[in-house]
Amino acid sequence: MTKLTLLAALGILLTVQMVTSTKLVCYMTNWSQYRPSNGKFLPEHIDPFLCTHVVYTMATISPDNQIATIEWNDEEMYKSLNNLKTINPALKTLLSVGGDVDGVSPYTHMVGSAENRTTFIHSALPFLRLHEFDGLDIDWQFPGENGSRPEDKLRFTVFVKELRQAVEQEAIDIKKTPLIISSKVSAIKSTINTAYEIAEISGQLDFLTILSFDYHGHWDPVTGHNSPLFRSSLDSGNVIDHNINSSVATWLAGGAHADKLLITFPTFGRTFLLSTSQTGLGAPANGPADAGPYTREEGFWAYYEICPMESSVPIEWIDEQMVPYAVQGKSWVGFDNYESYAAKVQWLNSLNLGGASVWTLDLDDFAGQFCYHGAYPLVNHLRNALGFPPKPTTTPRPTTTADPITTFCDGKPDGLYPNPADETTYFQCYRGNTYLHKCQPGLVFVDNCKCCDYP
Repeated sequence: MTKLTLLAALGILLTVQMVTSTKLVCYMTNWSQYRPSNGKFLPEHIDPFLCTHVVYTMATISPDNQIATIEWNDEEMYKSLNNLKTINPALKTLLSVGGDVDGVSPYTHMVGSAENRTTFIHSALPFLRLHEFDGLDIDWQFPGENGSRPEDKLRFTVFVKELRQAVEQEAIDIKKTPLIISSKVSAIKSTINTAYEIAEISGQLDFLTILSFDYHGHWDPVTGHNSPLFRSSLDSGNVIDHNINSSVATWLAGGAHADKLLITFPTFGRTFLLSTSQTGLGAPANGPADAGPYTREEGFWAYYEICPMESSVPIEWIDEQMVPYAVQGKSWVGFDNYESYAAKVQWLNSLNLGGASVWTLDLDDFAGQFCYHGAYPLVNHLRNALGFPPKPTTTPRPTTTADPITTFCDGKPDGLYPNPADETTYFQCYRGNTYLHKCQPGLVFVDNCKCCDYP
């Protein structure tokens, strides 16, 4: 597969994008701060103009049904994240609450009684206001799964309705904009049918993020893609619906509002250890490949751990599923790249879905140190594919003479161009408009690759 330059990729995107999406919701994790060296991620690494929403993952629920922090420095990082809104006031931030305690969701106990739910809600809303979050993201993936607790399906609906009522009343009481309520939800058909009253919760939530990844992984006996768009002819039995198209169809058939559904674009891949000489989709496998040097989790590689392979091994394409994979020795990895992102965006726009989410910012090449395409190559590519306007410039503009910032692109085709006055910035020409972008600190714009790189 030919490796795309940033400009070539932009050209492809401009031919397929339709501006229907309204949200690009990006998750960050509080455990990524513990990755070594260049893998360490903090809120300061976030580009405040990259996403419409950033979700801090995660907080939890204490045994006495109060919202609670997890990491020793969560409150410090809350402040760092929300300080980004002084740079981009349009940015919205949410706090995700969930996870598990000894393999059990903390929601299981909390939703069990009206008293518990009231206690949580009355602790959560002032906590969010205190730390300047714009909303709450409910991590509801596991309760009710496999029919183990079918009563939680109804309890979740009741909780969401009570939360919505409390949020609306709180906004009236304090004369502020109501907090946003969203939820991360399962992509697996059997779990969807067991865990959610779809139409009821869709009417109460501002948006739902379908976690459209982990359809396949090292737990399977054969290779399969982490986040395929469509079904493969090899899929059968209990994995026949393990693809994004089937997941969204299930949510829509249940009565979900299309404009509230987001599909997740993973910035990581799932790995397998090949057990025979076969290397294609469906090849026999025996567990995960070795852990990546930064993420240090078997069967899981960040995009920045994958992208260096792209110049040394062939990138194969699964036509049926519109996603790539690569093989290095006995290691097989199914991941996402520019081409699969573009295909998924075109598909979600055809259904008029609400937009996209990213899991996660810290797994993209967030500092531009691995892939040589600048910071956040995947998420920036996704932003452009979704049709969001290029990031704004805060460069002062004179009122009495022609401004080169606004006139640079006159007569030029769409694309990226160096700024002759400042090598650390570059221009993007888009539909006759001129936009100024700045490289990450320490990088300069290189015209040959249309990217930010070390000088």
